[in-house]
Amino acid sequence: MTAASLPRQHFALVFAALLVTAAGNTALQSVLPVIGRAIGIPDLGIAFVFSLSALIWTFSAPYWAQQSDRRGRRLLLEVGLAGFGLSMLLCAIVILAGIRGLLAPLLTLGLFTLARALFGVFGSAANPAAQAFVASRTTPAERTSALALLSSAFGLGTILGPGVAPFFILPGVALSGPMFAFTAIAAVVTVMVRLGLPDDDPTHAAPGAGRGAAVSIASIGGAPGGAHVLAADAASESGERRRVSVFDARVRAFMIYGFAAGSLQAATGQALGFLIIDRIAEGAGTGAAKLIGVAFMAGAAATLLVQWGIIRMFALTPSQLMRWGALLAAIGTAGLAVAPDFHALVIAFALQSAGFGMARPGFTAGASLAVNRADQGAVAGAVTSVNGACFVAAPAVGIGLYELMPALPYWLAAAGCLAIGVYAFGNRQLSDSRPH
Repeated sequence: MTAASLPRQHFALVFAALLVTAAGNTALQSVLPVIGRAIGIPDLGIAFVFSLSALIWTFSAPYWAQQSDRRGRRLLLEVGLAGFGLSMLLCAIVILAGIRGLLAPLLTLGLFTLARALFGVFGSAANPAAQAFVASRTTPAERTSALALLSSAFGLGTILGPGVAPFFILPGVALSGPMFAFTAIAAVVTVMVRLGLPDDDPTHAAPGAGRGAAVSIASIGGAPGGAHVLAADAASESGERRRVSVFDARVRAFMIYGFAAGSLQAATGQALGFLIIDRIAEGAGTGAAKLIGVAFMAGAAATLLVQWGIIRMFALTPSQLMRWGALLAAIGTAGLAVAPDFHALVIAFALQSAGFGMARPGFTAGASLAVNRADQGAVAGAVTSVNGACFVAAPAVGIGLYELMPALPYWLAAAGCLAIGVYAFGNRQLSDSRPH
């Protein structure tokens, strides 16, 4: 449950904004290995598409986080959704042309990479805005649960994306159909956000009104409610606001943990589609896309079970989430290395996803709690930047290791999960995630 200062309908819209981007991205991940094999794009080429977008995301996210402080969270959510929709539309057009043979494979790859890069430029605006929107409207005691619930938008999206993607593979648009569909969905959600969220742009405030995070805390009907206390807190801290980078001493350990966990998940997840094609489906096709979708759905369901149930039921702290999440992810990742059939692979991936489903909210909430309310927008940008950085090199590394030996990226990642689990137990900053 969200805080009284955060109306349910507002949280639902922010949740929907992240949900649609997660669903679209996971639908893309589930069909792209099949598309690549069908068109003749090298496996490493598929990884490069995500790597370039993630590299741009890493540098653009902090900028958009600063803009969310200056221009409000709603506007930046709109920018992120619009960027996602435009990127998906251009990707769909390029892939459709490639499938029909109108573009050579390498030209298809190049144009697709550029279209996807637009998501890195503009799509990165939504995540820090969403996190800062929720963090600035919840108390420190409520924040871990609220941010975990917000993070579950990605889990739900990864269920819906692969689940609905096969229904959009239609005559005339073929495998590019899901991209066209999510373009339309993104447009609808953008309009809903525009109409449903309060205008928290400080430049629209009355003369003498506050700026940044303080103004982003809206009241209902113009009357002071529970949010005015949070606004007063933010105003009192406004003089202390400073840029929060990934190297900031207050959050450095969280960023190290988050980058390591995200990179391990990105490396193994990116190779999963090819593992299913080669080990289970024995060839690319619509059937392989469905199997990949089922695996992603199982992993997302496990993530949701953790984030909607276990975290809230047991009121787990960020340090507990980071410790036990890493260890659970290690078990699931090792299981992927040895899974003899599809059922075992799905179970192992579900365990891995449940582990990362604990670890990622733990690192996000811990970083948020390490700074004051005035710095929530900045720390959200740093977190989003780290999440993007995880996809710069890790997918290519994972697929490269996979081409050497299919089980290799999973054995190495399992060892890496154990290592960050030990780090979470031993690091003092990670063991003392208390509100500041």
